Formats: sequence, C-alpha cells, structure tokens
Amino acid sequence: MPRKRRRQPVVIMLTAFVFVVALVSQTAARYTANWTSLDARPLPSWYDEAKLGIFIHWGVFSVPGFVNEWFWWYWQGQQPPDQKCVNYMSKNYPPGFSYPQFAPQFHAQFFDPGEWADIFKASGAKYVVLTAKHHEGFTNWGSPYSWNWNSVDTGPHRDLVQDLGDAVRSRSLHYGLYNSLYEWFHPLYLMDKKNGFKTQVFVMDKLLPELYNMVVRYKPDVIWSDGDWEAPDTYWNSTEFLAWLYSDSPVKDTVVTNDRWGAGCPCKHGGFYNCKDKYTPGQLPTHKWEKCTSVDKLSWGYRRDMRISELMDLPTIIKDLVQTVALGGNYLLNVGPTPDGMIPTVFEERLRGVGAWLEINGEAIYASKPWRVQAENSTIPIWYTSKGTTVYAILTAKPPKPTVQLLEPKTSPITKVTLLGNPKPLSWSPIQPNAGLVILLPELPYIPGQAWTLRLDNIQ
Repeated sequence: MPRKRRRQPVVIMLTAFVFVVALVSQTAARYTANWTSLDARPLPSWYDEAKLGIFIHWGVFSVPGFVNEWFWWYWQGQQPPDQKCVNYMSKNYPPGFSYPQFAPQFHAQFFDPGEWADIFKASGAKYVVLTAKHHEGFTNWGSPYSWNWNSVDTGPHRDLVQDLGDAVRSRSLHYGLYNSLYEWFHPLYLMDKKNGFKTQVFVMDKLLPELYNMVVRYKPDVIWSDGDWEAPDTYWNSTEFLAWLYSDSPVKDTVVTNDRWGAGCPCKHGGFYNCKDKYTPGQLPTHKWEKCTSVDKLSWGYRRDMRISELMDLPTIIKDLVQTVALGGNYLLNVGPTPDGMIPTVFEERLRGVGAWLEINGEAIYASKPWRVQAENSTIPIWYTSKGTTVYAILTAKPPKPTVQLLEPKTSPITKVTLLGNPKPLSWSPIQPNAGLVILLPELPYIPGQAWTLRLDNIQ
C-alpha cells in the first residue's frame, strides 16, 4: 500500500507562521523609553468617546479645609509663609501642632463609596479620577513605601482607592488615579533637590516603586500625573516608566496618561494634554486635550468657608463643557469631599444637574467629533459638534426671537432639523442656495443648564 503523506512540515510551518505573526504583533505594540516612541502611541478610543470625567481631591488637606489643598505649603513651605494660614493655626490649634497631626482627624466615617459612585453615574460622567497621592505625600491606600502616612495606617484605616474603585467599576465607569511625582517635605526629595536633581534617591527608593505597585494593584484606566515641574523628565525617569506602562503593564491596552511628566513636558509630551489647570485653547488643537476645572473656583480640595458666589453655577458648567467638547477636549470636573467622607450637597446638586442636561443632550456630546467649524458668530453663543453627516448646534443661551440663524451649515433638499428632546421636525428656510438656514423654534422648554441642542441631518 502507498504510504500516507506526512503533514509534519506543514504543521511546523504553520506553527512558525503563527509565532512570527505573534512576534510581529507583540513588537508592534511595544514602546521604547523615548518621547518619539511614546508620543506615537494611539490614545485608547474609550477616552475620547467618554468626554466627561469627575475629579476628586481628597486627603489630609481636607481636614484643615482652609484656603485650598496647598495649605501645608502655604503654612510651612513657602517663604515667607502665608499669614492667613499662620493666623488660622494659631487661633484654632495649640502651639507646636504639626501638619501630620491632622491625619488622625481624616476619619472618612461617612464615606460610602457606593453613594459616591451613584452620584458620579448620575452626573453622566464616564470616568472618575481620585487623588491617590497629592503633594503632601499622604497616600489614600496602604502604600508599603509611605509607612504611617497613608489611609490604612492612620485616619480612615481603610483602602480608599480600592473601595471607591470597586464601586465605580461596578457601575461601568472607568477609574483613574491622580499621583503627584514630587512631595513637598519628603527628605529624600529635598536631598535630591539640594543636589540639583543630579541624584535620584527619591525616585528610585520611593516614587517609582510606589507607582509600579499602584498600577499593578489597582489597574487604573487613567494615570493623572502632577507635581513634575521642578525637575526634568530624566530625573523622574518618566520615559522608562511610560514604556513599561504602555508595553508590559496590566493596563497597557487601556490606560491613558496626561502630559505632566517633567519640566517642559506639558502640552508637548504624553497621552492627552492638560497644558495647565483650567486650560482652554483659543482654537481647535491638533492633539487630544482635557480641561480640568473645579466647581469651587478657589480650591480643588474641600474648604470649610466656601461661599455660593465662589462656585460655578450649572449654566456656567454646561457652557464650559460644551465649548470644551466642541474644541475636541474632555472635561474633568472636580469636587472636594469633606474629611468625614461626604460630598457637599451643593456639589452633588451641580453634578446631578449636569447629568439631567446630558440625559437630553448627551447625544451631541458623547463620542462626538469637532465639526469643520466649532462656533458661530451669532446673537447668541452657538457651538458645533458632529457625528458623520449629523451636526449638532448647541445654543448656550436662549434666543431673543423664536428663530435662530445658522450661517455655516450647507443644506440640501433632504436636510432635517430637530430639537433634542422633541422628535417633531422643525421648519426651516435657506438663507442662500445650499448655504445657511433660518430655523423656526418651538417654545424652548426649561432644562437644567439652560442650553438647547439642534440636530441637523444631511448637511455639510
């Protein structure tokens, strides 16, 4: 009988092919420790689609709750010290009281992570970023590199990062962590600083081990870096960390980072750009960016003496959100919880108001793209977003007349106009052949945020 043909070479060739494909795929997804390689990494798509996030500044600085989260620095770091902070301490605390003595008063006894997550979900946000460690160096988790200066060893005696992360993720929200690179008063950092940052003892013995541990333990979808400006990225070993983060970490395919990785990096290197706090570009940027801002206009952390006039009202927040998204950005809105773990009622009211507006108008926000024109010069502010052949014109003020004129859209015979929240088509007429239109508005209903969205289908 003829012998059967052996298939072993085919199997070997197929195995080799699979191995080569896997190797090529693996190689293509790897990044090296230089900005050229790191800056070429595509931003995971979830981030641009999300548009809205909630920022949370919470730590020992919430206990004094005075001036802002930089209280310790203003009191005992800068020279001369801020006299308001000196007076506050002398009037309210005994002589010799030190900042670390605030930590046991950071009780978080009313902290209900499920309740917080429900508020964030109701806001319409798609991601949440918590301060894992601010410039004071206190970690909101049991860092093995921050002995007795963390939320497990003192204060709440619980892992705040884990508890909130579990609650946030159970509601299908992305979870990110803010981490300050520098620490105002850490002796190893002060030693490196004294040496002109030619030594890296703080980085090698404290910062990087803690950062790697945090990523592996909590698997954040966002790493929001800060506290970088006193030293170059070469001191922080930023490119080495990011190469590991993007190539080998457990979140390599989903994590996004900002641009605060060393002096000179903001608005130049990193994932999305923050550029600076409360940054708003004058025109459409070419790179994905994020505006971080705070409901309390004077502080990111909780203030005991905040007043209603010092807070952003809901229409202002909505206008800010709309402008940011129209210019291609994400909007990260901050609240500062109390030291006992409550989100102040006025902050909750703002967040739920944003969510109520997005319930009606979210179609024009989530997963939208900037249009060819971002804004319209009209009698009222009008901002544009788009999805394919659908364009959204968002009116951030009520028109003085029952009509609104849009000069930029190029119409066609099948152009259709509707008001989000009302499916009935609106009457319109062209201003010029195939260019511009006047829309007859219905009685605009009251909605939270006082901004209305017109949906325009089949236009250019």
